[in-house]
Amino acid sequence: MITNNEQNDLETSKRDHPKDPLHGISLKEVVTQLEAQYGWEKLANLIPINCFKSNPTLKSSLTFLRKTPWARTKVEALYLKSKQNWGKYK
Repeated sequence: MITNNEQNDLETSKRDHPKDPLHGISLKEVVTQLEAQYGWEKLANLIPINCFKSNPTLKSSLTFLRKTPWARTKVEALYLKSKQNWGKYK
């Protein structure tokens, strides 16, 4: 079984490449910024996963996304796509 520290080390080692657009950005920061930009309801429409649909919280979302690589990939992709457009239409 992998401990939380080992899990964090694995996540960090995957993001060590300087050309990675998510380098230095934590999953917590990604989810927090998406929630601030869209809100939980819109996030649930954009990425229909239960951690955004049913009683969403930052903690429950992070727990689910850390255990579910396919969902984390979708959230990170939305973050990268959205970040490019934030502030363009204000």
